[in-house]
Amino acid sequence: MTPLYKQIAQELDALREQGQYRQLPNITARNGKYIVINGKQLLNLSSNDYLGLGDDKAMLAEYMQQFRDMDYAMTSSSSRLLTGNHPLYEELENALAALYGRDAALVFNSGYHANIGMLPALSGRHDLVLSDKLNHASIIDGMKIAEAPWQRYRHRDYDHLEELLAGAANRYRQIFIVTESVFSMDGDLADLARLVALKEKYGAFLIVDEAHGVGVFGARGLGLCEITNTVQKIDIITGTFGKALASTGAYAVMNALVKEYLVNTMRSIIFTTALPPIVLGWSLRTLARQRAMQHDREMLLQHAAQLRRELMVRGFDVPGASHIVPVITGSNESALALATKLRDAGFLCMPVRPPTVPEKSARIRISLRSILDWNDTARIPGLVRG
Repeated sequence: MTPLYKQIAQELDALREQGQYRQLPNITARNGKYIVINGKQLLNLSSNDYLGLGDDKAMLAEYMQQFRDMDYAMTSSSSRLLTGNHPLYEELENALAALYGRDAALVFNSGYHANIGMLPALSGRHDLVLSDKLNHASIIDGMKIAEAPWQRYRHRDYDHLEELLAGAANRYRQIFIVTESVFSMDGDLADLARLVALKEKYGAFLIVDEAHGVGVFGARGLGLCEITNTVQKIDIITGTFGKALASTGAYAVMNALVKEYLVNTMRSIIFTTALPPIVLGWSLRTLARQRAMQHDREMLLQHAAQLRRELMVRGFDVPGASHIVPVITGSNESALALATKLRDAGFLCMPVRPPTVPEKSARIRISLRSILDWNDTARIPGLVRG
């Protein structure tokens, strides 16, 4: 065995001992509320399909008929800057810009592509990036790729952020503030109004990732920026099609000048094959459909609030104020044990462990969807307690 293979084997053994070893699940079927893993049907509480659009078979059948009639290719076969820029890209980006009331929008292959590409394109060694400590790994990776120095402020601690802004004033060409709106592992919410106030006070450039807010918050499903009336005040708002919008890819709305610059400098746009037309057309359909799902959004958030209350009454640490309901267990072993217990009772609630979350804050993450109601999850608080 070569030294590299030996080291790999040792590190895998260490992950097993620490309760952090991961395996790809054998998913054999998905049907509405349920998912089948290794032959066992479970209530699916680990999906990001927050509005249930991914399981809307009637909408899919209608779209597939339209797709056949339009005779679209199954692949773009090229990057957007060569021959892959299908007309549906422009249609989708125009629809996004109009929905947000912004100058322009840009569609990416994934949220990861967006987050590893924007900061490296926009920032340089004379700039500074300030990031919430619990931002998603894709944002962190984007900061690591960029040439700009970066610091993380304590999670949702905007006094700490202001200290960093004040200390950096007049020392950099541009200061960037980056945050999620709904934090994916805690389900808690950024204070976008405070962030906008800080951006304006210090002349910062604010980027807000609405990956877990789009489709869930706001009368039109635009996310937390809609209900806080900050849509026009945030420099770049990113969203994903891969969660509530039940498609593939991501997007950002922004100033037209910024879009032009990103098209010319953002490596994760320039050097990747474009999305296939079938995906772009489906994204247009789900984007339009979710606009009329305000009742579904309300029911989803009411369900989450009820489940959170019932868990907290039983003494569990359940942070957040969204459709993501984490139950903090602390150790990796306890998170794995609780996930197994819930699976045995018919619930799929995946354990989340470091490095995805901070050390000693392992948890199960209950991800609710609008197609579920209290009758589906009422047994969970009793199972968690017992």
